[in-house]
Amino acid sequence: MSNKSMKATYGGANDSYSKKIKIKSWVLFAWMVILTIICLLPIYILLINSTRSSVEIQNGFSMVPSGSFSENFKTLTTSSQFKSSINMAYGYKNSAIITISATVLTVFFSALTSYGIHVYDFKLKEISYTVILMVMMVPVQVTGAGFLSFMIDLKLHNTFWPLIIPAVAAPAVVYFMRSYMKSSFPLEIVEAARIDGSGEFGTFIKIAIPMMKPAIAVQSIFAFIQNWNNLYTPQMILLSVGVEKKTLPMMMASLTASDKIDYGVVYMAITLSVVPIIVAYVFLSKFIIAGVALGGVKE
Repeated sequence: MSNKSMKATYGGANDSYSKKIKIKSWVLFAWMVILTIICLLPIYILLINSTRSSVEIQNGFSMVPSGSFSENFKTLTTSSQFKSSINMAYGYKNSAIITISATVLTVFFSALTSYGIHVYDFKLKEISYTVILMVMMVPVQVTGAGFLSFMIDLKLHNTFWPLIIPAVAAPAVVYFMRSYMKSSFPLEIVEAARIDGSGEFGTFIKIAIPMMKPAIAVQSIFAFIQNWNNLYTPQMILLSVGVEKKTLPMMMASLTASDKIDYGVVYMAITLSVVPIIVAYVFLSKFIIAGVALGGVKE
């Protein structure tokens, strides 16, 4: 075969391969755009409805903003109709106290537990991990009545403690953390730290935590969203409290509990309640991206 024919053959093959790659790239790009629209559309509709009046919302769907944003905000924050059931300042404060505290406890102690199971060898290691996974299978609703009775006996109902302290035990987060450590945390690092004189807890804080930043960032987002949106447990524990001790989800529930619902105010309240979630995601997402670059020791 001559050089010209070989160039023509391989050149045609390369052109065909390049076209396939371009087509595949455009298909993937279009699919990502569609998924992005699907994810962002509910948020956009939420923002649009917060600018519309209750009558406009009931009359039908719209993609165009209206002019009732300030009126809905004023009604939500100053109207005597909602004064006894919702106060955004109290809601933000209470939800922030519970959510931030619970998220910190969840992430830290789950990382510590997964570190202990991954690094140390002991007789009941696999049994302990199996028990943790079994606890993960038990729904919260199954233990709700007993948990409430126990909190009443301890006189901790109507306080935030039952909503914060149990966050120490998060089986699903432990499972995720251990899976991450099995693939990205070589035990040689711990052995090297011990030779250098580092204590066990110091090794966890100074070496394990930085290497687990991607997993910690992901689970922090999930834990933050879960605790911020949690309605079941606060309604069960905060039995008889005023608006000054209610969380935002409890306030949102009270807005839709009345016979006459002002949908504009409801959408405004929901919009204000999701702002911290968006901020938390934007803040923590950069740690996920940056944490991917954190390397381990290659064998």
